[in-house]
Amino acid sequence: MTESQIAQNAQSKLDADGGFPEQQQEPPGRTGEMTPVPDHGEQTYRGSGRLDAMRALVTGGDSGIGRAVAIAYAREGADVAVCYLPEEQEDAEETARWVEDAGRRAVLCPGDIREEQTCQDVVAAAVEGLGGLDVLVNNAGYQWARSEGLENLETEQLDRVLKTNLYALFWITRAALPHLGRGSSIINCTSIQAYEPSTSLLDYAATKAAINNFTVNLAAELGPRGIRVNAVAPGPIWTPLQPATQPAEKVANFGSSTPLGRAGQPGEVAPAFVFLASPSDASYVSGTVLGVTGGKPVF
Repeated sequence: MTESQIAQNAQSKLDADGGFPEQQQEPPGRTGEMTPVPDHGEQTYRGSGRLDAMRALVTGGDSGIGRAVAIAYAREGADVAVCYLPEEQEDAEETARWVEDAGRRAVLCPGDIREEQTCQDVVAAAVEGLGGLDVLVNNAGYQWARSEGLENLETEQLDRVLKTNLYALFWITRAALPHLGRGSSIINCTSIQAYEPSTSLLDYAATKAAINNFTVNLAAELGPRGIRVNAVAPGPIWTPLQPATQPAEKVANFGSSTPLGRAGQPGEVAPAFVFLASPSDASYVSGTVLGVTGGKPVF
């Protein structure tokens, strides 16, 4: 499938007026309840062996960008462990099915990564199930769009955002490091929100800016060990997080402000994660944030 056909396929998922139907779910959201269902590259991604025999752990791998990355990695020859919230079991099993359909091993690692011990357990389960670890994708994230100001930001909500997006990033990466060797890589998922923050996502945007700093800083620390650290900064991508954390009327116009005039699909983000994980393509790439934003600037 050509780039033009992929773009046309993504555009066809929008309704006639270029937006999405108004919809809303309870967090964390379900893929099958979305209209339209996101495109994770199930019918479009074609692998070429760039990750042959590698072993990857993808957090938040049950749906959205995480599922698309798991599918792409499997089709590139990698075995994949998927971390997810226990209530997302059905979506996680669907991701595992696609990984296994590609002829690769899938390991399911449920758990709430807001707990330090869970983060350690997830890494241990991935390493045991895969027989080692070569790539860590810190993709899991949480947001909640607020209509009121900072004065009404509840500590419970702040804790959920910070622990999911930042604490877990540190805990999982720390637990994974003893298992990563020369040629391994860590890929973090940041966001356009690190560069163009929305006032309704004050806490979320702050964590994404912190992830950028973490990425560059850790790349400097781990460079002498031959471990590369990079990040992908998606723009507005059609995932369950959107109808589960945004007002229905905002979902209807989701992504329309990008230069390309639409939201992206998870399957359009996954190739960036493949590139950064590939030893043959990105062996000299570290400390970089790669934007997949529909034209919004990442600098």
